[in-house]
Amino acid sequence: MATALVVQHDSGGGPGRWKAWLTERGLAVHVVRAYEGAPLPDRLEYSALIVLGGAYLPDDDVRAPWLPATRALVRQAVTEETPMFGICLGGQMLAHVAGGEVRGNHGPPEFGSTRLSLRPEAAGDPLFHGLPAHPPAIENHVDAITALPAGAHWLVRSERCPYQGFRIGSAAWGVQFHPETTAERICGWNRDRLNRNGAPAPETLHALALRDEPTATDTWRTVAHRFADMVTTRARSTAPRVL
Repeated sequence: MATALVVQHDSGGGPGRWKAWLTERGLAVHVVRAYEGAPLPDRLEYSALIVLGGAYLPDDDVRAPWLPATRALVRQAVTEETPMFGICLGGQMLAHVAGGEVRGNHGPPEFGSTRLSLRPEAAGDPLFHGLPAHPPAIENHVDAITALPAGAHWLVRSERCPYQGFRIGSAAWGVQFHPETTAERICGWNRDRLNRNGAPAPETLHALALRDEPTATDTWRTVAHRFADMVTTRARSTAPRVL
């Protein structure tokens, strides 16, 4: 069975509903809780790589000493065109590794359900084609990608943050938003952090996200299924033949 390596950066940042959506299409997940000290492999020997979000910048190696190993896996995935999906910090790390720019505490922060806009380039993308023009997604960031790598395919933007989704090469995607997160998870967000950044209380953000959740669920399930289908198809095509 094809398996994706999933790098988790904090206790509240697991794969969420993506785990079920990927396994529905035959892609198993192996979660490494790097924040607990679980070791990452020296090489990516999995069918895919998924790097989740976390409260770090991509090169915040002092606070998160597992990040160099994570960047090495991202770099290998890009070089070898192993399918990859980076979420929030994971998307920022993909941009960083490929030559883009990420800045901390940059631009207006985004919290809760946010209206995204697909760019024309999304129409030809293997994962994002045919999605609603303005799908909602949950955001939770104060850092941002400020420049995409040369040659990146810019797919999604929002009013406050231009670089919401992009692709590097044929098989590496990064997003700033959280397609794996449900409205329910917002209830556990830090109230003081939201207040410091001028955001509404968790209860308000939760209610708004609940309103948008049916559309968000349909949209991001489609993307997860397409990613899993691509990975499993590639895995079957490269599997050794049994004679």
